[in-house]
Amino acid sequence: MTSVSGVTYAQAEEGYFEKRGLVRSAGFWGLTGIGVAAVISGDFSGWNGGIGTAGWGGFLIATVLVTVMYFGMLFSIGEMSAAMPHTGGAYSFARAAMGPWGGFVTGLAESVEYVMTTGVVVYFSGQYADSIATTLFGASLPVWAWWIVIYGVFLALNTFGAATSFRFAIVVSIISLAVLAIFGIAALASSNLDLGKLFDIAPDAGQSTFLPHGISGVFFALPFAMWLFLGIEELPLAAEESHTPTKDIPRAGFWGMVTLVISGLVVVVLNPAVTGANALSSSGEPLLDGFRAILPNSNIAAVLSAFALVGLLASTQGIMYAYGRNIYSLSRAGYYPKFLSLTGTRKTPWAALLMGAAIGFAALFVVQYGVAAAGSVVLNIAVWGAVIAYVLQMVSFVLLRRKFPAAVRPYTSPTGIIGAVVAGLLAAMIFVGVMLNPDYRLAIIAIAVVFAIGLGTFAVYGRKRLILSPEEEYALNGGLQAEADAELDDELDVMLTR
Repeated sequence: MTSVSGVTYAQAEEGYFEKRGLVRSAGFWGLTGIGVAAVISGDFSGWNGGIGTAGWGGFLIATVLVTVMYFGMLFSIGEMSAAMPHTGGAYSFARAAMGPWGGFVTGLAESVEYVMTTGVVVYFSGQYADSIATTLFGASLPVWAWWIVIYGVFLALNTFGAATSFRFAIVVSIISLAVLAIFGIAALASSNLDLGKLFDIAPDAGQSTFLPHGISGVFFALPFAMWLFLGIEELPLAAEESHTPTKDIPRAGFWGMVTLVISGLVVVVLNPAVTGANALSSSGEPLLDGFRAILPNSNIAAVLSAFALVGLLASTQGIMYAYGRNIYSLSRAGYYPKFLSLTGTRKTPWAALLMGAAIGFAALFVVQYGVAAAGSVVLNIAVWGAVIAYVLQMVSFVLLRRKFPAAVRPYTSPTGIIGAVVAGLLAAMIFVGVMLNPDYRLAIIAIAVVFAIGLGTFAVYGRKRLILSPEEEYALNGGLQAEADAELDDELDVMLTR
């Protein structure tokens, strides 16, 4: 038994890690595919609520700020993932920087982010699917039935094998980007395209059409702008399934982000320019409405939107992958019940995937039939969980840079500590904005309850039963400092032999 920082570790029983094995099956393109797939649904639904909050001009400013935040964060995460290529991702970074309690809180925040984000994508996918089915076939299903179908299909896909997951992510990412390219070309050629429609929201007294609700609207639009990129930070979770994580994860993060900036510009500018910003601001299926505006009175719009549904399903795949690996890594270390890290013969964390789906479905069902439309509420929960994880990861980056300046870092962030601080401050600003917005109050209460239960359970039970998983053993054995010392010893040996 080993005790440190108020927690107790036990050696894993014989065969423990054999039952929790993963397989290396991802190269650069697979990682880029899974990263883009996780996010691409944000171009199809969810982001447009920010236009209603801030007007088109305000949302554009919010998008620029969020883009800066994500680039700074991805550079920082790329550096940490290359130095610490463990499946734990954010949890492992915070574990190395802030100890087991910091690691647990960061990992829990990511669990909330990814499980709830999957729920949101399933919610919007169900809306799209039902609208298309009604238009083309005159058939409709209850929303909960669509949720069961979508969760079931992607649980099967994600448990079939990691190689299949990565290949599927590449294919659906390409299809999704092709749909967005078709939409962009069609919008540019459409007679309905009018940039004046970007400013058709009536301004409040004393405000302009560019910022119809004033500069404060920008503040509250930031969570919606995040939807264009939320999830790209999941890539470190694939570290133990990547062939060369130290090289490919930072590269995939950067090029994935560049791809998403381009696709985001297409929808942010052209979608409201064909439908009108005011009409689009409250749409549950903005791209479908865009196709309808371009091709009025035509079933071609519904057919094209059936392909647009692929974008939403791509993110179901990508984000489900993320919550599966996040829950798996925390379970393997004993923070969550240990059975959730079992991988079975196909070496995929089937128990973690199933548990995340059950929680996500339950959250959608309870909110939809007990409180309000589930999409917006669960989206807010996902965003707040995300920004908590973002702030803690940027704090971890700064602490690791200062604690271990001589550590071996195969990749270094081009923006360094400044980039991490800027990203962390922007994430903190979103955190405050969510707290101050009364529309997010239910989401805040929900997350507070989750954290209270999680921390209470860990304090009473979990902290006494941790396992020396790769992330924990790495931190306990000196981590980055041990690597720095080993590098120094190698250099001294070379000098002495000359």
